[in-house]
Amino acid sequence: MEAIRVENLAKSFTYYTKEVGVMQSLKNLFYRKTLTKHAVKDISFSIETGEIVAFLGPNGAGKTTTLKMLSGILHPTGGNISVLGYKPYERKKEFKKRFAIVMGQKSQLWADLPAAESILLNRYIYQIEEQVYRRTLDELVELLDVKHVLNVQVRRLSLGERMKMELIAALIHKPELLFLDEPTIGLDIITQKRVREFLSYYNEHHNTTIILTSHYMKDIQDLCQRTLIINDGNMVFDGNLNQVNDVSAVSKIVKLKFADFVDADRLGIFGKVRQSDGYQATLEIPKEQINSLSRELLDLLPIEDITIEEMPIEEVIVSLYDRKLPI
Repeated sequence: MEAIRVENLAKSFTYYTKEVGVMQSLKNLFYRKTLTKHAVKDISFSIETGEIVAFLGPNGAGKTTTLKMLSGILHPTGGNISVLGYKPYERKKEFKKRFAIVMGQKSQLWADLPAAESILLNRYIYQIEEQVYRRTLDELVELLDVKHVLNVQVRRLSLGERMKMELIAALIHKPELLFLDEPTIGLDIITQKRVREFLSYYNEHHNTTIILTSHYMKDIQDLCQRTLIINDGNMVFDGNLNQVNDVSAVSKIVKLKFADFVDADRLGIFGKVRQSDGYQATLEIPKEQINSLSRELLDLLPIEDITIEEMPIEEVIVSLYDRKLPI
């Protein structure tokens, strides 16, 4: 069953320019140069109920604009959107009860109050029955191990504790759809791991559809079965993250360990030398030449060990960011 369907979605913004100075300000009263920014350009995709999907893109790619249209904050310029069977921009009360947003750089909690107070406020906003509220709160607090700080002022919590409270506040009404915008930004490695484990568990047990944006590749690799990549308003990739290398990587990484010293100049004929200290080296070799060049390396150089790897996923995604047209 589809949770989200987007067809030929587009969003444009109109804005004006003005040069510096008083005379230019007066001129601007009578004549203004109008410019148009096409933030999202005719993108289409669908997301099934229960999927965890990564939504990636560089700054200015149109990623945030798309998420705002999915949540009803912005009205699209063109195309159609269906989220949980609703048109988000109509902002119906029933629709707003069925999704939640967590932003790593913005808080929905009152800084001077304990998190428990903000969570209780959400109970009244979403009209949750007392028994259901208590049961849900106890489950979330136990899963995230934050019972000991539930009644502590939010401003006195660590960043990791605050993010866990943000998740509780967002999930207290059991939304069917969850938007996560950089949920682990600034967190230490251990807390990042615990947040990922919680989200994976919650998705598995509640079948909640999750759309995740993150610059941490570990978040995406551990949580997301599918990745959408947008750049310059266009969709450039839609598929399993494991397929990214097959789709776009044109090279492989070859790591070498030598029995004797090998000068870096001797390696250049085999491919791009990424690193070399005489006894170990890392080469980037075109994928179609990997078999023949590997044999030549073994025949011509005193190789003690050789390892062939895919390109780092971060580098492949950066290359996809540079694409302007869909794959």
